Amino acid sequence: MNNKPEKYSEAVAELEAILRKMESDQCDIDSLSNYTTRALELLKFCKERLFKIDSEVEKCLQALQDSLAN
Repeated sequence: MNNKPEKYSEAVAELEAILRKMESDQCDIDSLSNYTTRALELLKFCKERLFKIDSEVEKCLQALQDSLAN
């Protein structure tokens, strides 16, 4: 379970599954710590992926703007 997801969508799906487990009546305090740790790892992965994509989109938009200016 503690492996790095390959895709953003996989990370989001796992986060949703963790949230469902945390909200269930069967979530005990010992599991809560593990779920929280994993959720933070997944959130960090998603944040890094989003910033990377944002940077790539900005570069593409700048290249497009530069090509239209010429």
